[in-house]
Amino acid sequence: MGVSLTKAAQWTSSGTGKLELTPMNESLLKEVLRSVEQLVSRHPQEAEHVFEEPLQWSTTLVASDFKTDYDISEFNVQSNEKDSAGQPLLRLSPPTVYVRSFSQLSKLVHLAADKKLEEARTCLEENRDAVVKILGPRFADILEREDTQTDPVDEDTAEDSEVKVKLFRLLQNMDQQLLSKLLEEISEQVRLDPAAANSDVESLKQFCRGGDERLLKSVRYTSDYEFSNGCRAPPWRQVHGEICYLIIEPCDTEDLHITCSTAGFYLNAGIKQEGAESGYERTSDTYADLPTLLKSRSPYFAEHINKQMPKKDSTSKTQSKSVQMEDQGQPQRSQPGKKKYEPSPRWSNQGLVSPCGKVEENNPGREKSGKKKQGTGAKGKLKAEFSLSSLPGRMTPQKSKTLAGAMELSSDSSTEDEDEEELSERRLQIQIEQSPDYWLIYKLVKFLKRGDQTATVLCLCAMLDLNLMQEGCQLDIWDIGGVEVLLNLLDSDEVKCQIGSLKVLRKISHSMLICQTILDMDGLQSIVKILDRPHKDLKALAAETIANVARFRKARTTVRRCGGIKKLVKLLDCLPTLANMSPNQEKDVEVAHCGVLALWSCSKCNRNKEAIRVAGGIPLLGRLLKSPDVNMLIPVVGTLQECASEECYRIAIKNEDMIKDLVQNLSSDNNELQRHCASAIFKCAEDKETSDLVRKYNGLEPLVLLLGKAEDKKLLAAATGAIWKCSICMKNVAKFQEHKALESLISLLTDQPIDVLVNVVGAMGEFAKVAANRGIIRKCKGINPLINLLTETNQALLVNVTKTVGACAIDRDNMAVISQLDGVRFVWSLLKNSSTEVQSSAAWALCPCIENAKDAGEIVRSLVGGLELIVNLLKSTNNEVLASICAAISKIAKNKENLAVLTDHDVVPLLAKLTNTTDERLCLHLAEAIGHCCMWEGNKASFGEAGVVAPLVDYLKSNNSTVHYHTTMALYQLSKDPNNCITMNEKGVVKPLILIMGSDDEKLQEAAAGCVRNIRLQALAGNITAPKKISIGTAKRCGKVL
Repeated sequence: MGVSLTKAAQWTSSGTGKLELTPMNESLLKEVLRSVEQLVSRHPQEAEHVFEEPLQWSTTLVASDFKTDYDISEFNVQSNEKDSAGQPLLRLSPPTVYVRSFSQLSKLVHLAADKKLEEARTCLEENRDAVVKILGPRFADILEREDTQTDPVDEDTAEDSEVKVKLFRLLQNMDQQLLSKLLEEISEQVRLDPAAANSDVESLKQFCRGGDERLLKSVRYTSDYEFSNGCRAPPWRQVHGEICYLIIEPCDTEDLHITCSTAGFYLNAGIKQEGAESGYERTSDTYADLPTLLKSRSPYFAEHINKQMPKKDSTSKTQSKSVQMEDQGQPQRSQPGKKKYEPSPRWSNQGLVSPCGKVEENNPGREKSGKKKQGTGAKGKLKAEFSLSSLPGRMTPQKSKTLAGAMELSSDSSTEDEDEEELSERRLQIQIEQSPDYWLIYKLVKFLKRGDQTATVLCLCAMLDLNLMQEGCQLDIWDIGGVEVLLNLLDSDEVKCQIGSLKVLRKISHSMLICQTILDMDGLQSIVKILDRPHKDLKALAAETIANVARFRKARTTVRRCGGIKKLVKLLDCLPTLANMSPNQEKDVEVAHCGVLALWSCSKCNRNKEAIRVAGGIPLLGRLLKSPDVNMLIPVVGTLQECASEECYRIAIKNEDMIKDLVQNLSSDNNELQRHCASAIFKCAEDKETSDLVRKYNGLEPLVLLLGKAEDKKLLAAATGAIWKCSICMKNVAKFQEHKALESLISLLTDQPIDVLVNVVGAMGEFAKVAANRGIIRKCKGINPLINLLTETNQALLVNVTKTVGACAIDRDNMAVISQLDGVRFVWSLLKNSSTEVQSSAAWALCPCIENAKDAGEIVRSLVGGLELIVNLLKSTNNEVLASICAAISKIAKNKENLAVLTDHDVVPLLAKLTNTTDERLCLHLAEAIGHCCMWEGNKASFGEAGVVAPLVDYLKSNNSTVHYHTTMALYQLSKDPNNCITMNEKGVVKPLILIMGSDDEKLQEAAAGCVRNIRLQALAGNITAPKKISIGTAKRCGKVL
């Protein structure tokens, strides 16, 4: 609205003041609309604040689009809401609309429906000074300031109202959020990234040295401040892809002001200060690299650049010296205290070599014959030059991969992709910088290669003294080729060497890069083989290393294929609950702990879950679940909750009586253990028996207590999920309410992550099935946040919200609040959602809303296009959607005016097409809808002509009494048409109707008797053959004498 609109938005250069039709602008418009909706829903007082001047623009809306809350004349519209001077807050004088508050702006956006983006675009184009109109020029000037060290609001606006100041702060936050959102999107389209640009600049600075032979006088940034993403450009310029700005002083021309952007390098107009927008304008073509740009602008640079570099005497001497030092075991290294930069590939393309040299040539751990490869990341063109030729023992040339290419991992599911995507992004950021222990590590690896057993053990001990958990040390070992050496030691027969190697691998395998290297070298197979060794320390270390490596899909698959799952399950066989353990038993427990850690990592794969079950892992996990050690319990419960996504595990958890232990550990002091226990209950408690066990073992109260730990969002999501599934049982709901669970859930309806909201609203939907709880929801003001959640986009959340709103609407007092908040309109709009589950849940929610709303008929008619939308959904192929829509139509059709509109939209033929279904639930609501639609004159005959009667007669063969009820009601209405009576008689409807006449339900009796009577009257009139005579005994049994 402020900086984001004036600086981040992309405007046309033709001077028309129009927003360009670009994806970024479309994203900006959507974010503005979302922000306005959030402001209105979360800050209603500020949303009612009257603008200093109205926002006005040419709208596509007309008077007929406005319904309630507006004073409508023939063409003009005025809102009923007025300011203190009696002026309306919204006024429409076609084609111009005037809006003076955010609340009215939000209502107008809802009225615009599918045209909301077009309205937002026009509004912003015609109100470039929107903040000035909303808050006045003084606040707009403050919003444009860039000094964030002081609080200008307190200094300049002390006399303004508190609401106005709060609104200013909200708009300020909105601005920042818009910019952040756009920056996130632009970062996904990066080509040249900050690290690559920085590498180019540092390489260019080398040509500022050399006295008279220098090619450039100076190279400097315009700003020394570097943002967290590596850019030096201000945020509103970053959204345009700009990274930083340079001032380069050539030897023969004036200073060059250069912009480094994701698209390349170009000259700008000369940025004097960041506030002057004119300085950012591009004044030259865009070049792929800096040398090309400099050659085009500086003849001296172009002439001498190729003359200076052939002077390689010093370079060759340096390289010769480095070779000699390597022969002596003392590789050359850069000067301490100076940052080491990699040469950019763009300089190599120009025939330039930075004085810092190439990484491969100076790296002592690599063979000089190694071939360099370049890998390109998914989000940029930063090219990392690495060689894996130092790993010949385990990696063949066909297996050799670059840093960016070696780790292309396939994926099966979104959850398994997360680690691999993170690894892919991390690869782009890696720059191998020597740690302080680099040369010590180099010597140790060298001795590991050449030393005897004693030297090897000593080197491994020395390596373990280093901080191997530090990323720098891990990358040093990888860079020098130490991973290959360590893996080769695993194939030796010396236990001490194997233990030392595994201890190092256990620590450095926290690096995903090293995990991938271990996998590529077939090292995981060697580690799995060690699980068969009798030495317990070896097995424990091997299992723990597997736990680290098996964090991505390919490694988990490898463990299973080489028989690792079965071997890991065998490690779990121990007695963890003994009071006095021998040293040997303690070692068994330690091995089991490492084994379950490995199984936990492997259990993220569905096939591995089945392999664990087949190997007999479930009872062993159940035994370990009784351990008093929290460190043992965390991976055990973590494995169980991971595997509980499979039905066989959920049954086993119930049958093995693990629920008791899970409930007991809910009261632990460890948040992680509590989270895993709650998550396991969440996945299992949908089963009624399991839910009863949770109540039996007093697990409901601990779950409610976990709601108090709102700061731990993962724990909160697990706890609310467990409460949701347990509340499916009404006995549990009553128990929950003894501990005020519903009130705690209502307090979590705002400012929570989506996964928490899904569970909270799902639980409230189950609680709302009890009449008393529906009143509690209203009294605790839970309906308002529920209605606000109807504007979210998460489908699982929308399904639960609509179910809960529908359950609340059964209470007429609740329905009054829902109507006041325009909840019916929000629910109805969800019928447009692409998800069939959202559509059906919205339609089910509309049924109680329409049934219990005051003036329901008028509410339905006020929804423009609403009845047409609901009729069109009868064309859906999803039976659940069809059943819910039929149920909604049966409620709508009770109003004759609405029934007339439904008839005009061809509801009769669409309902008739569905009558051949075999879905019993659809049959029930379809018969109900047909019965109510027959109330409109002419529909009875139309249904008969459409072939509805014969299928309805077949519905009477169902065993469902509710189907009988609605079918009989529909047949009674249809029998009022003579032609329908003929069809009914031909299909043999009389006999089942006579049996139904013996029902205890008087309405059902009357409908069945009335239908038979109408058929009999037609028979007496000679229009049809008389129905088969009914015996007196049959009539007496039915309780009627015809």
